Amino acid sequence: MTAPAYQNIKDFILARIHAGVWAEGDLVPSENELSREFKVARMTVNRALRELTAEQVLERVQGLGTYVARPKYESTLVAIRSISDEIEARGHRHRAEVLEVGEVVAGVELAAEMQLAAGDTVFRSWVRHTENDEPVQLEERWVNPEVVPEYLRQDFAAMTPNQYLMRVAPLQGVEYRIEALPAPPRIRGLLTMREAEPCLVLHRRTWSQGKVASVVNLWHPGGRYRFTGNF
Repeated sequence: MTAPAYQNIKDFILARIHAGVWAEGDLVPSENELSREFKVARMTVNRALRELTAEQVLERVQGLGTYVARPKYESTLVAIRSISDEIEARGHRHRAEVLEVGEVVAGVELAAEMQLAAGDTVFRSWVRHTENDEPVQLEERWVNPEVVPEYLRQDFAAMTPNQYLMRVAPLQGVEYRIEALPAPPRIRGLLTMREAEPCLVLHRRTWSQGKVASVVNLWHPGGRYRFTGNF
């Protein structure tokens, strides 16, 4: 089935941003320019730009043009930032230990959450983050290969998965929940938790290029970690 013309324009703009051709604050082509390039009516281009503006990918300035938007995360309870930045902001030392990186087959539940077909291959990584050598977060992440094809080639001890994804996959949307859960034995051991100590778990799903880019569980020892945020 052929995609509608406005979706082709959206995909084109997202691909240019994803490739780094257009960075935050760059001016994108005008409605007239895009209309000529794609040989469509201006109203078709207008719809594409309006939708990308609503998704906070673009920012339209009256009389000046349309620009690649700077990410706006202040409205979310939990800032989309790397734990390494959070730890370093406290003046402490961060270290990431890569426990596992590879491909896995998505089961029914994961495939549904990532809007893929059951049996599709996805990337998975497990990374343990320490603060002054004490474990504070276990990151269990699944990534859509269509959105981030070079994910498995990265050194996540040098750059966290979150930092890499924020750089290569322009964020369009975020969905999250926070729960207090008992830790499975493996996670309890990796986080050096007491047997009865609960975990604070942030489950987050992000979108980029019109697709689910990543699903992550961030496990934290309840006695050593807390979430904060400002509105």
